Amino acid sequence: MEKKELITITLDPKSGVPFYKQIILQIEMAIADGRLVCGDQLPTVRGLAVDLQVNPNTVARAYTELEIRGIVNTQHGTGTFISDKKIEMSDIEREKILSELMRGFITQASSYGFTIRDVRNYLEELDKA
Repeated sequence: MEKKELITITLDPKSGVPFYKQIILQIEMAIADGRLVCGDQLPTVRGLAVDLQVNPNTVARAYTELEIRGIVNTQHGTGTFISDKKIEMSDIEREKILSELMRGFITQASSYGFTIRDVRNYLEELDKA
């Protein structure tokens, strides 16, 4: 049986959004777009904390909030799993998140002298590959 690859969670310390909320949002988006489905196992609290280089309490807080919302189920000794609760994200919500991400990225790229055209051309090349 082939093991499914888990999502990659990344944190942006410059966003102003607390790390635990970034973790929650990325898990919710992965459920909404089908990258995570009912029964998928999330990384352990300790494992994700090590990967993200954050305090384990940060990941535990995110998982606890997800559990309170019914999005995940934690089985002590076994792990944390995606529940059957459906999460839907509107196109407007997705566009808002993408806009915030891109605005920060474009600002940083422009500080290095790259133009939006440079970025667009690079993304088009990546898309072809």
